[in-house]
Amino acid sequence: MENLRGIALMTAAMFAFAIEDALVKTLSVTMPVGQILILLGLGGAVIFGIVARLQGTKLLTRDVLHPLMLTRNLGEMFGTMAFVSALAISPMSLVAAIVQAMPLMVTMGAALFLGAPVGWRRWSAIIIGFIGVLIIIRPGTAGFDIGAALALLGVIGLTARDLATRVMPAKYSSMQLSCYGFFSVIPAGLMLWAFSGGGFAPQSPELIRLATALLAGVLGYYTLTLSMRMGDISVITPFRYSRLLFALILGAIVFGERPDAYMLIGSAIVIAAGLYTLIREARMARGAARVQSALSSDPASR
Repeated sequence: MENLRGIALMTAAMFAFAIEDALVKTLSVTMPVGQILILLGLGGAVIFGIVARLQGTKLLTRDVLHPLMLTRNLGEMFGTMAFVSALAISPMSLVAAIVQAMPLMVTMGAALFLGAPVGWRRWSAIIIGFIGVLIIIRPGTAGFDIGAALALLGVIGLTARDLATRVMPAKYSSMQLSCYGFFSVIPAGLMLWAFSGGGFAPQSPELIRLATALLAGVLGYYTLTLSMRMGDISVITPFRYSRLLFALILGAIVFGERPDAYMLIGSAIVIAAGLYTLIREARMARGAARVQSALSSDPASR
């Protein structure tokens, strides 16, 4: 039952993020992307900041200058800026397909920068997954979309955020990190707005979409956090890929998108490689746990 609840919460989180993406893409038709980022960043920072204060967490401390915190927030800033920019100019389904490479990118980054052990099987899966990304992006061909390159830059930035989060000291709460993360989106929005210029006074329809996008983003984060705290992570985590399914459905219904064969084949390769990497990682973790349990129960090892 714990696994079923975790799967349901993970799927709900991915649906919420897909709804947020669709609303942001809709808003980008009339509002500058920078302005959207500022408003969403401010709203999210206020919500998570209030929750953090209710939990007794101080926000204005020297902790914001910790090197890992700065790295995390810079990754959030540039990753979100590139991702939302890609979403504004490219098909939603294309951007969502490229984002599915994040688990592979995080595994590779953990091996290169954090010294995490990654064997030849997972390295092979990572390489195959990136071949899938190349099939989706198709660089140097007539089917190349500049938004795909922006989405890939977004994946790199968000990977840096996740790697910094992995090694962040335990004293930083999830609400504190979320508040700082949303706040870091504000300067990203200011940079984009300064570059693009213009401005738009949101009317009732835009305000409703902004509020709904913010609510979807916050609920998505909350349910994602809950899902990772119950059941077997190796069973629950693969349901992250349901976000692509929701993006395909929303892209077709809302924006009339029709993914081509290259995108579908590339997405299948990326997801298969990512699932293999997750399963292999879970097996290694269980094997290490069994060895540790055996050693701790063996009197001779004491």
